[in-house]
Amino acid sequence: MMTIHSDTIVLKIGSKGEIFPPKEIRKRLGFEPNQPILLYIHQDQLIVRKLHSIEEILNTPPKTKISYHAWKQFKEELTEDYES
Repeated sequence: MMTIHSDTIVLKIGSKGEIFPPKEIRKRLGFEPNQPILLYIHQDQLIVRKLHSIEEILNTPPKTKISYHAWKQFKEELTEDYES
């Protein structure tokens, strides 16, 4: 049995304890067959996350741009704060 409401889907756990997200959800999240995923528990929630390959990570543009000199200054300030 599956009920779909916007971004909420109600599923039943299979007879062997399996959870099968519908194809539309797997496609939307970019889940491929045999791809490793990460499951973790937060309070009473089961969180499912895609594990990105190293290629995907390296091909993703950084969210923040910082120059080498700014990074070096930031690192020095952190070191000073930590050593104080």
